[in-house]
Amino acid sequence: MAVFRYVGRDRTGKKKEGRVNAENRKEAVSNLRETGIAVIRIEELTGILYKEISLGKRKVKNKDFVIYLRQFSTLLKAGISLVEATKILSEQTSSKILKKTLIDLLHSLEAGKPYSDGAEKHPNVFPAIFVNMMRAGEAGGNIDEILERMAVYFEKQYQTRKKVQSAMTYPATVGMITITIVIFLLSTVVPSFQKVFVSSGAELPLITKIVIGMGGFFQSFWWLFVLFVIALYIGIRFILQNRQTKYYWDYALLKIPLFGAMLQKAQMARMTRTLSSLFSSSVPILQSLTIVERIVGNEVIARVVKEARSSIEKGESMSVPMEKHWAFPPMVTQMIAVGEQSGSIDVMLEKVADFYDMEVDNATDQVKSLIEPMLIVFLAGAVGGIVGAIAFPMFKIFETVQ
Repeated sequence: MAVFRYVGRDRTGKKKEGRVNAENRKEAVSNLRETGIAVIRIEELTGILYKEISLGKRKVKNKDFVIYLRQFSTLLKAGISLVEATKILSEQTSSKILKKTLIDLLHSLEAGKPYSDGAEKHPNVFPAIFVNMMRAGEAGGNIDEILERMAVYFEKQYQTRKKVQSAMTYPATVGMITITIVIFLLSTVVPSFQKVFVSSGAELPLITKIVIGMGGFFQSFWWLFVLFVIALYIGIRFILQNRQTKYYWDYALLKIPLFGAMLQKAQMARMTRTLSSLFSSSVPILQSLTIVERIVGNEVIARVVKEARSSIEKGESMSVPMEKHWAFPPMVTQMIAVGEQSGSIDVMLEKVADFYDMEVDNATDQVKSLIEPMLIVFLAGAVGGIVGAIAFPMFKIFETVQ
């Protein structure tokens, strides 16, 4: 985003000077015109101090966003106007990204545009589900209720995500520590004993020969390991950016023992709660399914949701494609089918989401209790195997010397 210096006049004819952020010159002039300033002269500031440095798309922290939603809802319930509430929150938020976005949103509101239209221009801050629910709230006149519902929704999404992350972070951390220790032993400790073994002329066990060979390899070709890590990172990034390869990645994740079942339950909780929130806010069903397809985060689930949308377009039930897919447990499809028949699908989906939130709690506890002893054995086996491969020949050499 560029910075422009402008000179103009407001509606009273008073001269105005200042700076404005915009993607291009045309947008800068348009934004100023919407705020009542007729531009006389405008120029882009091209110095390095005015260039925005960004490492990818920056997003607002979930905590900051939830606080914003709750405060926004409280202000509106207190009778404060949408424009004034946005102004107040833009001044008091501690998030720089959110502050900048709210200031831009304030200009849009002052120009008479709907809140949802201004929010839609900032997808890195306002998710698609939030924009569409706000649009429904504007039409129904219940924006404060929508905001409260969104705050609850994002809190639950954040809690579920954190539970899954905590369950997967522990084994990943232990694995990294184990690899680091093994590399350290192979590249520094093992080679120092190699000279002792060579000078002694003793016959070494096969495991010791393998360990010494690995130590020599790491000393000479450590850069191959670095290249492997870089290639692995690039490969995973490529897989996740391509929808076709991401499908197979997500499929494999759901099939992993222990973790797969936990991830599946987390996905069911996310999908059903999102749909419930959209349906209860009167967002059209086809539009709701399109939003869920984009934000669910798992390509396997997303494809089934897409099939469900196609099923509805044909006049069939949404639950039919889900019943045929292994990733959707019978409870989910049956509750959706009941909800469709009774006209209370949002209520049914919310109950399913609450159930799977509890299931995720249980699953993460179970994974942690099962994986912990396995990781301890893995760490002890890897490190102990190397130490033992070096220690046993040393004992024999000492016995020979004595």
